[in-house]
Amino acid sequence: MTAGWPATLRDGRVTLRPIARSDREAWTQVRALNRDWLDAWEATPPRDLGPPVSFATMVRGLRGQARRGQLLPFVVTCDGALVGQITVGGITYGSLCSAHIGYWIDSRVAGRGIMPTAVALAVDHCFLVLRLHRVEVNIRPENVASLRVVEKLGFREEGLRRSFLHISGEWRDHRSFALTADEVPQGLLARWHDSRSAG
Repeated sequence: MTAGWPATLRDGRVTLRPIARSDREAWTQVRALNRDWLDAWEATPPRDLGPPVSFATMVRGLRGQARRGQLLPFVVTCDGALVGQITVGGITYGSLCSAHIGYWIDSRVAGRGIMPTAVALAVDHCFLVLRLHRVEVNIRPENVASLRVVEKLGFREEGLRRSFLHISGEWRDHRSFALTADEVPQGLLARWHDSRSAG
């Protein structure tokens, strides 16, 4: 058992819970319906690694890394329905105490505050439970929807990472955003709720 995992995080209608093999049907259906929406942003291996792995193999790999404290693989649900995924990866302790977050959401529910809530839940878990110091999100400059998430949450932009990640057959630039624990002493979720109330 790793500190902070497994974990289920909730705020209102939004829940983050560990991905499971039983999610195969719902996950596959949502991904298929959103293929055009997601394909442009999906990481791809720079070399041919053979046929894609099965859903069960993917989940087994993710959960194994979670048990080793390397990442936290969550599905995002809204009112109990699977609507996306968020992964806290690259978890590092020692003098760095950092992680990065990646996410995707069903286009049919995008823009409703679900993913900002999910990211805020994950960030608070990183800072308050895992006791990390820094969390970053890296986004392609063309991914307007994903950029809106970090904008809404007040992530600080740190610059452009050239040829940062291999996506759709090419090495792509990414804009890098980050938060440190001392920037959100009240918690990111609380700040997100406050900003929505003020707006």
